[in-house]
Amino acid sequence: MLICFIQITAQTNNTYTITSGGVPRTYILYVPASYNPAVPTPLVFEFHGYTSNDAQQEYYGDFRPIADTANFIIALPQGLVYNGSTGFANFGTVASASVDINFTSDMIDTISAHYNINACKIYSTGFSNGGFMSHDLGCFLSSKFAAIASVSGSMMANHASACNPMHPVPVMQFHGTSDATVSYTGVGGIINSIDVDTLIKRWVGINNCNTTPGFTAVPNTNTSDNCTAEHYVYSNGTANSTVEFFKIIGGGHSWPGSPYAISGVNTNQDVNACKEIWRFFRQYCLTNLMDVAEIEKQTIDFTLYPNPSSGILNFSLNKPNNDLLNIQVLDILGKTVLTENTNSNYIDIEKLNAGIYFLYIKQNNKDLAKVKFIKE
Repeated sequence: MLICFIQITAQTNNTYTITSGGVPRTYILYVPASYNPAVPTPLVFEFHGYTSNDAQQEYYGDFRPIADTANFIIALPQGLVYNGSTGFANFGTVASASVDINFTSDMIDTISAHYNINACKIYSTGFSNGGFMSHDLGCFLSSKFAAIASVSGSMMANHASACNPMHPVPVMQFHGTSDATVSYTGVGGIINSIDVDTLIKRWVGINNCNTTPGFTAVPNTNTSDNCTAEHYVYSNGTANSTVEFFKIIGGGHSWPGSPYAISGVNTNQDVNACKEIWRFFRQYCLTNLMDVAEIEKQTIDFTLYPNPSSGILNFSLNKPNNDLLNIQVLDILGKTVLTENTNSNYIDIEKLNAGIYFLYIKQNNKDLAKVKFIKE
């Protein structure tokens, strides 16, 4: 339930509370004065770093001046206390991350109930732990996000291996080669994660982008920041998706372009992360990405019915041969909840909880079909 949530069209910057998973959760919502209730408006989530909070992140990676002119709403979630510090629970298992993934989904539903949100243009970015969170949302809540961006964040190895979005996910990444907190190599920081080069390759593979990137050396306009920037673009992915990477040579654990310096940490001033992230986000619409990947066909005809279903889920499939089909059902967090090897043309989903799932059908390791269905 939303507490004291009043929609007005003047510029607002307030903190709101909802109950998610039985726990009160808060977030800041910035609504620009340009917001028009008659116009569907993009929504950008921005997640703070570990030990930080929503208010600090609002100033550290400040999207507000851009939102004022580009007309998008900003949501800054507040993490809970984990191990004595505020953060988001995505440094462990994928299951533990579901606490904040579900919180994000609840925020989308709540904000959309009070503002005219363009469901095709919902995005996520974040710093450090918030960057990890944005990668998780791209992996495990892809049904609601059109693109993500991470600043000085990465992915846990078990999350990366479980990452199975339902559509291509455009990704922008910023990372310093001298980051002592989330190490570029994945080891030696405060937490072990996959190395940044592997992270980029993972998303390039998911999106089926060109493996050889376009390269630009960002002009070194500020020689006093002790670091430079390189820009890599992996293009021509499925549904025109891309992966963009700003490699900050000599950069530390920081938000490029931020006016707030962290003592002893090189913050690049040759590139403005907020401007680049919005330039990246605004290209993408969720519907355009899902149209390509929600149902993928090879040389076969495929029909799924009834959908929604409460019990038996039938499918019509012209199989290339009579070999067994490998059927896999995943929930929205990417967890496999049902597997079968069968020659039947149906599966029984009666024991699944109500919700959204994804059905994958393979034969001899070849994808035959992928489709979303709803269990009533």
